[in-house]
Amino acid sequence: MSPDKKVKILATLGPAIKTIDDIRQLVENGVNLFRLNFSHGEHADHAQRFDWVREVEQQLNTPIGILMDLQGPKLRVGKFAEGKVILQRGQTLRLDLDSTPGDANRVNLPHPEIIAALQPGMSLLLDDGRLRLKVTDKQADAVITEVIAGGELSDRKGVNVPEAVLQLSPLTEKDRRDLAFGLELGVDWVALSFVQRPEDIIEARQLIGDRALLMAKIEKPSAVIHLEAIAKLCDAIMVARGDLGVEVPAENVPRIQKDIIRTCRQLGKPVVVATQMLESMRFSPAPTRAEVTDVANAVAEGADALMLSAETASGDYPLEAVQMMSKIIRQVENGPDFQAQLDVSRPQAEATASDAISCAIRRISSILPVAALVNYSESGASSLRASRERPKAPILSLTPSLDTARRLSVAWGVYSVVNQRLHKAEDVTRTALEIAQAQGMARRGDTLVITAGEPFGQPGSTNSLRIEILR
Repeated sequence: MSPDKKVKILATLGPAIKTIDDIRQLVENGVNLFRLNFSHGEHADHAQRFDWVREVEQQLNTPIGILMDLQGPKLRVGKFAEGKVILQRGQTLRLDLDSTPGDANRVNLPHPEIIAALQPGMSLLLDDGRLRLKVTDKQADAVITEVIAGGELSDRKGVNVPEAVLQLSPLTEKDRRDLAFGLELGVDWVALSFVQRPEDIIEARQLIGDRALLMAKIEKPSAVIHLEAIAKLCDAIMVARGDLGVEVPAENVPRIQKDIIRTCRQLGKPVVVATQMLESMRFSPAPTRAEVTDVANAVAEGADALMLSAETASGDYPLEAVQMMSKIIRQVENGPDFQAQLDVSRPQAEATASDAISCAIRRISSILPVAALVNYSESGASSLRASRERPKAPILSLTPSLDTARRLSVAWGVYSVVNQRLHKAEDVTRTALEIAQAQGMARRGDTLVITAGEPFGQPGSTNSLRIEILR
């Protein structure tokens, strides 16, 4: 499958994907990796979809990554005696630990961590931000609030606490069971929800070990504050704009998205932009113009991958959504100023041989008509450093590890081929020329840039560059 775009597509699997043929069609139309959303569905459902992806991977002979997305803590109010109430602006509402059904004056908040963290003057958001409360007083087992923005509130609606850091693990007992199940299946990536601080990444990493890579979802204001420290500890970042857009003013989300992409590019960590990218295509075969522009902007900003959520998981037009996203990506990438924009925003290189080589191949691919940049990497680290530079030519990553190839499926411009372990740098050149032609990435007369290192096969040893013509 010859690569025709550099920005990757992450598609969520759900009840809209009914057969293995559905998954094959999605891959053939541009999906590079799949998401299993453990907020929904049973383990048996996820196992079936996992098996389908692995079978399609074999059919198409192309590495496909699989990401499991953990649900994280779900903070909710309790129940009401009448099922729902109407809150009026300016009234008082007590939130307490009493499990008795509530009324218009009080309701159970079964989360002592929230009550402990709140202070007078802080805000609470209910039902995805539709209702807003302000804390006026705090007691040992309750907080007293004033309704700032009222409306209907019903049983078990969600609670967001944007101004407080909660002494709460991002991993619930459900998450731990799901994580054990997903790691046993063999997922390539784990997306961690409810990240507030760097310590959350350390906690998750201790459970995951080296069995999968870790992607932190940035959806809390405290995570934005600690972004660089969190990004350094994880393997990738997801801009989770849904919950983030509830907890910060909506007008701040575009700037935060740009900041996250910029930080991840500087650190060389893949970044995924997610949530409501083509939301209207859940029920319509065509997106809105605003959605098209949103997708195009994320591509232009340098994101590694874009995610489809309900569009492919439960929508009426999953294939059309993938096709549309692929078309938008290709249109932007083929634009006259796309590469120039990426070059202007390129990150500062570190004083290493690997970064020097990566900068060189980016520059060479802008001067010569390079068909592909070929890199041999067992761990994938040097392919990620090359991807960080956003070169004009696609990156063909040769690796003996199928795990590495699957994990690189999220990285900008990187297309992996699993090849036997090579033993010397000369083998890379010969193998690269053969595989580039076989993959349809180069033809006779095309120029390839090939990188390798001595001592060969040692991580971080990339220190040589060759320009070859395919004869």
